[in-house]
Amino acid sequence: MEWWLVLLIIIGSVLVLLAAGVPVAFGFLLINLVGAELLQGGGRAFHQIILSIYSSVTSFSLLPIPLFVLMGEILWQSNIAGRALGAMDKLLGHVPGRLSFLTVGSGTVFAALSGSTVANTAMLGSLLLPDMRKRGYAHDLSMGPIMGSGALAMLIPPSALAVVYAAVAKVSIGKLLMALVVPGLLIAVLYAVYILVRALRNPEAAPAYDVEKASTREKIIGLVKYVMPLSVIVFLVVGVIFLGVATPTEAAALGCLGSIGMAAAYRDLDLRRFVLAIKGTLTISVMMLTIMAAAIGFSQLLAYSGASRGLLQFVTTLDVAPIVMLILMQAIILVLGCFMEQIAIMLITLPIFIPIILKLGIDPIWFAVITLISLEIALMTPPFGLLLFVMKGVVRDVSMKVIYLAAMPYILIDILVIGLIMIWPDIALALTRFVR
Repeated sequence: MEWWLVLLIIIGSVLVLLAAGVPVAFGFLLINLVGAELLQGGGRAFHQIILSIYSSVTSFSLLPIPLFVLMGEILWQSNIAGRALGAMDKLLGHVPGRLSFLTVGSGTVFAALSGSTVANTAMLGSLLLPDMRKRGYAHDLSMGPIMGSGALAMLIPPSALAVVYAAVAKVSIGKLLMALVVPGLLIAVLYAVYILVRALRNPEAAPAYDVEKASTREKIIGLVKYVMPLSVIVFLVVGVIFLGVATPTEAAALGCLGSIGMAAAYRDLDLRRFVLAIKGTLTISVMMLTIMAAAIGFSQLLAYSGASRGLLQFVTTLDVAPIVMLILMQAIILVLGCFMEQIAIMLITLPIFIPIILKLGIDPIWFAVITLISLEIALMTPPFGLLLFVMKGVVRDVSMKVIYLAAMPYILIDILVIGLIMIWPDIALALTRFVR
């Protein structure tokens, strides 16, 4: 059987199962079992699948995933985020579009404290959206910044999805986390620029209103007491990796200790909240690790069937520039993002894409950053971007069409950042030179 037909059958079967509502992990596992029976004759092939599952989830490099999730869960279950939001609100004063700026600023800060895009978006939506709607903010300055800055949790470290990517693609977790810092902050800055220009050109889109005056002393106290301590946790996660004094796993553990210590210092860490944080961590971590375990066998199936090798040989014979191939890969991810969730997209595409980019001489860390931004865009891509439905859950009286249009400016900004990284690779790679 031709390699392209085998590849079409395998990928098509996965897509059919996912479209039918089969959970991602079980869909991959079913394809692995059927493929092992039909292509490898069963028997020892099943034993190999078991060994692959065991080795994939017992890897020490995956330990940052539950630790990052636990760190974020502790911060969300306590009232640390709400206090920081209130302190940042007092700092803005009468800035045009102040609530939109508050959304982007707080979303960026919280993204550096939690790798959960859903939690980030839901929290920002429940805390800020009612006031923005009451003030008459335009949809692209109310719902749009919430979805855009909520999605930043997937980029700005700590990012559990980046750890999954690094484990699947076999690249340095520390370098990938550091490579995401500047692009993530650049996206946040461009969001803020868009909001400022939009608010200045059309004041009706973000109507001005009287705000409660806060003295300079109150602003400084709020900043020192509720916002600056969060920088300690960011340093414990990102700073120690940058300085080369801790591995990503050690940094994740330090971040957990920092979040527990901070919640305890604010007297917000009672037994009930801690148990809820543990439950949330177990739910998310088991889901991610189960999907990864099933995906390892999927990549092996592609290799054994000859599909990945045939595709690699085909691609290397094409007379196109590497940048064209890179754009085609990102286009595939964006299309898949219209229908699938991020982990499933990664686990379907990376076993195929990684050998190709290595053969073309493309830096795998640079490629990872661009791919993760594309996956971030997929979170907001109609018709089935996950954050679109999170936003719909927050505002039930707004049509999906309105939510789609609200997300569009922020999708375009993300695409612009991908273009800038393609032109100036050091946007992504500059900080990686400091990581061992």
